[in-house]
Amino acid sequence: MASIKQPEKLMLETLFEMSSGYVLNFSNPSFQQFIFDVCHVDIYTSKYEMFGDSKANRLRAFWHLESDKAVGTLINELLAYRKAHQKIKGVEYSKTDAILFNDCLRIANRLRGVPDKTVDADSVDAEKDFLKKEYQNISLEKLSIDTLVLDVLNQRLIEIEKSIKTGASLSVIIMCGSVLEGLLLGVALKNMKEFNQSPSSPRDKETGKVLQFQNWTLNNLIDVAHNIGFLGLDVKKFSHSLRDFRNYIHPYQQMSSQFNPDIDTAKISWQVLKATINDLSKIKKVSTDE
Repeated sequence: MASIKQPEKLMLETLFEMSSGYVLNFSNPSFQQFIFDVCHVDIYTSKYEMFGDSKANRLRAFWHLESDKAVGTLINELLAYRKAHQKIKGVEYSKTDAILFNDCLRIANRLRGVPDKTVDADSVDAEKDFLKKEYQNISLEKLSIDTLVLDVLNQRLIEIEKSIKTGASLSVIIMCGSVLEGLLLGVALKNMKEFNQSPSSPRDKETGKVLQFQNWTLNNLIDVAHNIGFLGLDVKKFSHSLRDFRNYIHPYQQMSSQFNPDIDTAKISWQVLKATINDLSKIKKVSTDE
């Protein structure tokens, strides 16, 4: 079993886009060939279906079963593949994306026993600054969310703080995710014009019309809130990580990924939620669209 820590798994899964069962843009055959070329194993044998048949679950099984060196080598090659794919597409790394990439590269280097000389110190410092930033007197009152919903969300904030004190890590993560979604949906309902007119708004594949808010995913809400300037880039990136954390509310998903969060992971989720509230509280214009 490779010595990958839970926070490291979360970073890797986020960078490799594994939350929906996929791994980057691989098809089943190309994924099979890639891993065979790198590690000389067939990822589609029964050995690697212990957590499920998806590409993401087979990769998780590989992490669970193979040595540090084998896992580190594969991660390193996946990082190189992702970097090459981004370059071919002409996609430039954002500062936040670079932070996550460098963190994952450090993981690969540690597992391979390679001295880490490639990390961008500025990027690491930027992440540390984000996670250590103090948010005093966090309040939902400035968000102009429906009063009844506001009462529920405030109660959950109290429960989150209590759960952190008692070390109930999974409860913290699940509640942070639910509050994040409630906040963004509440803000969307008060700013319907801005959310519906964003080029990032989800649309019906047949009609091309923007979907009703009840059909938006948390992913949609995060992306659109960033697109219209309600969330900063760092908050957007970390909010997607919190969204991925929240998926583990499902016991089988938690089991398949071997997700056992510690209090540090819970505190990261709480920090992301506070940063989101801070960004949303700066919204100056609130629409009254019905």
